[in-house]
Amino acid sequence: MSTIKDKQEEIIEEFNSFDDWMDRYQLLIDLGGEQPPLDEQYKSDSNLIEGCQSRVWLQADLMPDGTVRFLAESDALIVKGIVSLLVKVYSGHTPDEILDNEPYFVEAIGLKEHLSPTRSNGLVAMIKQMKMYALAFKTKQGL
Repeated sequence: MSTIKDKQEEIIEEFNSFDDWMDRYQLLIDLGGEQPPLDEQYKSDSNLIEGCQSRVWLQADLMPDGTVRFLAESDALIVKGIVSLLVKVYSGHTPDEILDNEPYFVEAIGLKEHLSPTRSNGLVAMIKQMKMYALAFKTKQGL
């Protein structure tokens, strides 16, 4: 199985194949478009991420094998692409793996510097929410 680091390296490689940021934005939009739509039952206020300019829903489930499954959607194309990258990186890993691995691909592909301040804040909020779910699941497992 791919590690979180492996997945981040794949993303960096994919984005580095484009020199132009317009192409990278298009890749983000395409990635968002490939993501399956989130089931309506998960599009609740409790799953909305605070701090995002656009609407972003994040559903997290602790699976029987001890890994976390993330499902997400956004009503903004680029944001949907960004959250799909985070889901790709963190979904299918244990709470400890999620907590121990920062999403360094964000810096490596230059994403942070090419986002508006509000989108950048939203990205931070998405990562924080994923880490909070991981911490909650880890605490639950430790009981």
